[in-house]
Amino acid sequence: MTTERVVVIGCGFAGLAAARQLAGSPVEVALIDQHNFHTFLPFLYQVATAGLDPADVAYPVRSIFRRQPNVTFRHGRVTSVDLETRRVTLADATTIDYDHLVVGTGAAAGFFGIAGASEYTRPLYTLGDARRLRNDVLSTLEAADARPEDYDGGAPTFVVVGGGATGVETAGALMELLDVAVRQDRLRIDPVRTRVILLDAGDRLLAGFDEALGRYARETLDGRGVIVRLDQAVEEVTAGGVRLVGGEWIPAAAVVWAGGVTVEGTLAATLGVARGRGGRVTVESDLSLAGHPEVSVVGDAAAVPRGPGRPDPCPQLAQVAIQSGRHAGRQILRRKAGRRSEPFHYKDKGMMATIGRRAAVTQLPGGLVLRGSLGWLAWLGLHIVYLIGFRNRIIVLLNWWWRYVNWPGGPRLIDADVDVGGSQ
Repeated sequence: MTTERVVVIGCGFAGLAAARQLAGSPVEVALIDQHNFHTFLPFLYQVATAGLDPADVAYPVRSIFRRQPNVTFRHGRVTSVDLETRRVTLADATTIDYDHLVVGTGAAAGFFGIAGASEYTRPLYTLGDARRLRNDVLSTLEAADARPEDYDGGAPTFVVVGGGATGVETAGALMELLDVAVRQDRLRIDPVRTRVILLDAGDRLLAGFDEALGRYARETLDGRGVIVRLDQAVEEVTAGGVRLVGGEWIPAAAVVWAGGVTVEGTLAATLGVARGRGGRVTVESDLSLAGHPEVSVVGDAAAVPRGPGRPDPCPQLAQVAIQSGRHAGRQILRRKAGRRSEPFHYKDKGMMATIGRRAAVTQLPGGLVLRGSLGWLAWLGLHIVYLIGFRNRIIVLLNWWWRYVNWPGGPRLIDADVDVGGSQ
């Protein structure tokens, strides 16, 4: 009897969850990704602001499945999927046939047609994004120290676009980094006039959270020196800053883009099936494609329905990705056993966002909200559990904890070749 082959595209939260669900089962799983590591996305902003090393939030995929002989990993980029022949093609022209397919290719930064945004901003969605942003920020601080006349007398401005969780977390962490740069590293920048500006087109921060938590986030950022400007839509971004709708110009040494994501430009967008808002693939109640029950689309790439009777899509969160990936894996095993698939039902476990050290917001099911130090401890505990879940090494927890509580020991390294003039 031939063993059925399952191809899982993407090693994010969704793809990894699907592969784990199938590990040890009587199927052959081929996991494909253009990166050979899984990234713990909730900590990317800490890599970007020099709180953590890239290796602290990434782990080799082969190591994750080293004890699962039915799961193999292929390092490569899938360029196309033929739904009729059940075959995927990689960038090197290799083809792989499948009996079941799980597409978990995530999303990408969405610039929504804003002029210059894709060219002159730094998104924060991949490990590479985080490394590039860290290099930009640290290089700017070093340049402002060496040549203050180029930065308004040593007072660079950093702009963060987007008042969701990523924008709030990044703005708060950037402000802490600037404080450390002056107090601990003795960089000669003006601590009073150096600014972090957070822009959002909406009328409050953390729009998906309870309104009181959005107010708390703003008050906390205000108290820590972040300039929060709401109802401020960006019209254009250039190498020198951003122009707001209405004409106001804000000069900036670096612009961080946390303004949303889209599925456009990803593999999921090429499947040739119905898609909804943000390019998210429309799926059936069991997360399969209409007319192709052997194909499931999960995580950020899909408009994942909340459950029976609730067709409205889930938010693009890590928990949705994990739960949808697991569900897709279970349905493959049900179909293999000759049983009908089941509809997906999202179990809301709440939302969290950190605003800085000892300040976070946590919104739990049932209306319970936590904020301040208690919210920060809840955020810290949950993320450590998930971090350890995929790294499975206590030394990582110890290193991460030490760097977080002892910020001066953090990895403030410019790990790229930067032309600073002259020769060595």
